[in-house]
Amino acid sequence: MKTKLINDIQSSMKPYLNMKQQNLLLKSLLDCFDNVKHIELKKFDDNNYVEHNSKLLNLFLSAKQVEGCSKKTVAYYKTTINYMLNKVNKDVLNVSTDDLREFLSNHRKERNSSKVTLDNIRRIFSSFFSWLEEEDYIIKNPVKRIHKVKQGRVIKDTLTDEDLEKIRDACIEKRDLAMVELLISTGVRVGELVNLNINDIDFYERECVVFGKGESERIVYFDARTKIHLLDYIHSRKDNNPALFVTLNKPHERLGITGVETRIRELGVKSNINKRVHPHKFRRTLATMAIDKGMYIEHVQKLLGYVQIDTTMGYAMVNQSNVKNSHRKFIS
Repeated sequence: MKTKLINDIQSSMKPYLNMKQQNLLLKSLLDCFDNVKHIELKKFDDNNYVEHNSKLLNLFLSAKQVEGCSKKTVAYYKTTINYMLNKVNKDVLNVSTDDLREFLSNHRKERNSSKVTLDNIRRIFSSFFSWLEEEDYIIKNPVKRIHKVKQGRVIKDTLTDEDLEKIRDACIEKRDLAMVELLISTGVRVGELVNLNINDIDFYERECVVFGKGESERIVYFDARTKIHLLDYIHSRKDNNPALFVTLNKPHERLGITGVETRIRELGVKSNINKRVHPHKFRRTLATMAIDKGMYIEHVQKLLGYVQIDTTMGYAMVNQSNVKNSHRKFIS
C-alpha cells in the first residue's frame, strides 16, 4: 500500500517537477512512510487486490506476446507468477524483496527444486517486476537485490557411437529410424522436428528450414544416410498428411512433442543403454561431436540456432581425451 501511495503522489507531481526535484520528493516520501506504522495504513488497503493483480499480470503477458514469446513460454510465465501471487497473498505493488526471498526458499523446500529451476523462477519474477517498474506501476524492482542462484557445473552425458548404433538397431518402424537419423544428423529441437512438413525437406541439397524459439528461422543439414531413411519412410506411407512425421495408427495425425519423447525414451530402454535417452540428448551429442572433430564454434552456434556462443558451449561437452591430446601438443 505504501508503494501505491508513493506512486500516486509521484505521478500527480511529475508534470511540475524536474528530475532532481522528483528524486528529492521520492526520498522524502520514503523517509516519511518508513515512520508510518502498518496499522495506520491498513484502512487504505484495497480489498480487490486479487482482481488488480490479475489485471496487471494479463497486461504483462500481453506485452510478452507482442515481444514474440511463444504460447508455451507465456503460459509458463502465467502459471509461475500466479502461483507466487497466491502464496504471497498481497497486492503485487506491495510485494517486497523479503516476500520473494521467502517464497523462493519455501518453494525449494516444498518442491525440492533444483538450483536451475529456482533461478528460472527468479528470472521470471525479474522480468515481471522489471516490466512493472518500466511501466511506472512500482518504484523499484524488488528482484534487483535477489542475486542469481549459483549453480555447480554438471557435465551432462552424451551418446557414444555405440549408443547411436544400438538405438538404430532398436528401430523396427521406418518412421522411428528416419526420426532418429534426422535428430542425430541435424540436432534440431523436438519442437522444431514435429513442425516439419514433407515439403520443407530439400532432398537434393539435403537441407531443411526449421523455425526455432522466438519464431527464428534457420537452415539445418542432414547426411546421405538420413536422406535414404527419410525417403524410404515417406514412400512407405499411405496417408495424405503433409506432416513429415505422423502417428503409426489411423488417422495418421501429426506426431506431437510428447509422442516423440515417449518413442525415443522407449527406444533407449529397448537398446539397453545405461543412460536416459531423450530427443535433446541428440542435440547435445551433435554439438559435442562437431566441436571434437574441429568444427568452428560459430558454425555449431549457427546449426543449433543460438544467439550467444556461451549457450552453445553449454550444450557441448569437449571430449576429455581431446583435451589431453591438446595439452601434449601445445603445452607438454
